[in-house]
Amino acid sequence: MTSLSHRPAQWHRPLMVLVSATAVLAVVAAVGVLIDPRIVTGAPIWLKPFKFSVSFVLYGITLAWMLSLLPGRSRVAEWAGTVIVATSLIEMVVIVGQVVRGTTSHYNETTPLNAALWQAMGASIAVLFVAHGIIGIVLLTRPPADRVAAYAVGLGLGLSLLGMLVAVPMVLPGQAPGVEGIAGAHSVGVPDGGPGLPLLGWSTTGGDLRIGHFVGLHALQALPIMAILLRRFFGTRLDERTQVRLLVVAGGAYGVLTLLLTWQALRGQPLLRPDAVTLAAAAALVVATATAAGSVLTRRRGLDVALAA
Repeated sequence: MTSLSHRPAQWHRPLMVLVSATAVLAVVAAVGVLIDPRIVTGAPIWLKPFKFSVSFVLYGITLAWMLSLLPGRSRVAEWAGTVIVATSLIEMVVIVGQVVRGTTSHYNETTPLNAALWQAMGASIAVLFVAHGIIGIVLLTRPPADRVAAYAVGLGLGLSLLGMLVAVPMVLPGQAPGVEGIAGAHSVGVPDGGPGLPLLGWSTTGGDLRIGHFVGLHALQALPIMAILLRRFFGTRLDERTQVRLLVVAGGAYGVLTLLLTWQALRGQPLLRPDAVTLAAAAALVVATATAAGSVLTRRRGLDVALAA
């Protein structure tokens, strides 16, 4: 992809500062997981800062790379990137600050201070969502010359917005009912902090809204990686139009998967214990995706035969 020629030194500096800062914090948090015995909501107290730091490293470096694809400088996109840095830092400061205080950051309204910090996090996330969308609009209106890169970036940005939206049920009325001072939950059908998958912590006894949220967010990396792999391994066999169509199929399947995982969680089902309805929906998604991809490739082969004739 043409974007690979863009050197990191040319990337959005505030985003790269965010990447550096959260990379250092990830190391600090990893040490904290090992040496700090405190447990909050069923997990080591430093695990949340570690996971969020790693997430922001990936998010920041991916956005900086995407901004480097613009055919020319965009002050609007650069300002949006800087706003994302500011809101991300606010979120990380609250998360780490609450760890230092020995309490939770998310959904915590047990005291006026905790409520104010949680509301500040919520406001920062809303601003980040808008800034992320602005970058997406700029990149859609001023796409890279490489169509494969343009589609990968556009789909990645759009699907990551979907990943943010599927987290909304975590804070809707009715989550964590009857728990005084708690304004939401990521688990469905069971209390937060119960048995979970190693490291990720996703509930193994009930639904977990973090799964669809996680999958959707990382479309930001998954679609560009797919585009790079298509170019690397099939660039001489598949033309640009075919690669773009395969990316569209993959993007559609990825979006449906995000919604499917969220729907499963909302029905109180653990990821690894789906019922027959969920399995049927997953099978239908696999068949539809394979059929669509096969159709794209068959059409391409038919065109090759016609041209050869």
